[in-house]
Amino acid sequence: MATDKPELVTTISILTRRLRKGKTYDDFRKAWFHTTGFGVEGKEVEGSGNRMYSMINIFDPQEVVVIGFSTTTPDQLRDALEIDVKVRGENPLDEAIEPEIGRKFCALVAEDDFSAAGAIPYQPAMVNGKATDIKEFASLLSALQGLFGAAAQKRDAINEKRQKVKGSRARSGQP
Repeated sequence: MATDKPELVTTISILTRRLRKGKTYDDFRKAWFHTTGFGVEGKEVEGSGNRMYSMINIFDPQEVVVIGFSTTTPDQLRDALEIDVKVRGENPLDEAIEPEIGRKFCALVAEDDFSAAGAIPYQPAMVNGKATDIKEFASLLSALQGLFGAAAQKRDAINEKRQKVKGSRARSGQP
């Protein structure tokens, strides 16, 4: 009896941050680097993974852009977001970056290879050679909104609590 392979979805996170005056990319990287992976013991699925690409804006070297590609099941994604919220809450970037962060979370709807020379015939939206069903995709977006929204609420609550503690220390003269 064949078991069905769990459905994987690729999400892309695009985060932009501005280095604080006098801080370098290396300062950012030391604070940002995830020493805890996003893998979830016992829930590995062939083809799943997480890769992040860090970039520096050519025209604004104080801007760091991180693009993360996660190919996961919805359960793996939920668990990875929990790990990220926990790690970032324990390792804030406050000293290295300005407080404003640009955040965009996307789901991969199509992948196209335009490397060929000359004319390329139109192709419908596909991921890994499988046609994208736009009605199913709309349902997927709704589920992803819930997952990312819940993680954002947790992250924001941790950040708000940290800022309150930081503010009360500053008012009392504590470091």
